Parts: sequence; structure tokens; C-alpha cells
Amino acid sequence: MQDTKSVLNAYEDMPLGKIFHHHWGRTLHGSDNVIFCSETGQYNPIYFNAEYARSLGYDDIPIHPLFVFNVVGGMTVEDLSEGGGLFLGIDRLNNLKAVHAGDTLTSSSEIVARRLSKSRPGWGIITWRTRGLNQRDELVIEFDKTNMVRCRDAENV
Repeated sequence: MQDTKSVLNAYEDMPLGKIFHHHWGRTLHGSDNVIFCSETGQYNPIYFNAEYARSLGYDDIPIHPLFVFNVVGGMTVEDLSEGGGLFLGIDRLNNLKAVHAGDTLTSSSEIVARRLSKSRPGWGIITWRTRGLNQRDELVIEFDKTNMVRCRDAENV
């Protein structure tokens, strides 16, 4: 049986300004793009037709930016939200550079806001700014994600 270890960070583990460098990356493939677009009904020809994409100034078919968002956001789960807590939303989502098949993405997140919940004792609300980089360290996506995070010691926070 494989030993699995979970980080399960609590509110107390997350001071303002703390940066998490998420430990794994992901190389994206053309097949990822086709499957994502087909499964989610994203039928814009820019994501299926190389000639059409080139006519719009792309070097090749770009990876759908919503898939890029999901991949980069998924990298953050172990460090930021695996311990549970309601997902409250995404703000400031900016796709800054096209991503193509063969690009490898990595990510980091910085705590930019935090407070205790007024309506749910024992919980905090934390906002992280997540940045996704390609293999050339170019910023390709940036967004703010807000979640509720359980307090380890709800009575003494």
C-alpha cells in the first residue's frame, strides 16, 4: 500500500505574504487540448485548426486558456485547499501569453489577503495570487483564488 501524505495547511499556517512554490509541473499536449475542448463544447476553430490559428497570428494551435487555468489551479490544491473549505471565487483572471502543446507549466501562489470569517467561527478566508509560468519563465496566467480555510485552533485564533 502506498503511503500518502497530505499537507492540509490550516489558517494559522498561512500568514500574509507567504509564497508557495507548488512542487510539480505539467507538460501540456495537443491531445489534452482536443479532449478538453471536445468535453466542454469549446468549438472555436482556433483550438482545432492550425491554419486558422496561424491566420490569427499564432505560431500553432494554442491550448485553450480555460484548460490552462484548470491545470495551473490544480497544481495549487495540495498546498492551498486540500484541507477542505468552501471555494469562494476567482478574481483578476488574466491569460497573459498563449500556451502551446509541448509547453511545461509551473506555478506559485502568494497570500495577498486573509481574515477570519465573521459568519463561520473556526474558519478563515484567504486569497492567494497564483502565477503560472512556462518553461522559459514567462508569465502565462495570473489569478486570485479565495477559499475558506479551517482554523487549527478555532478557540484561540
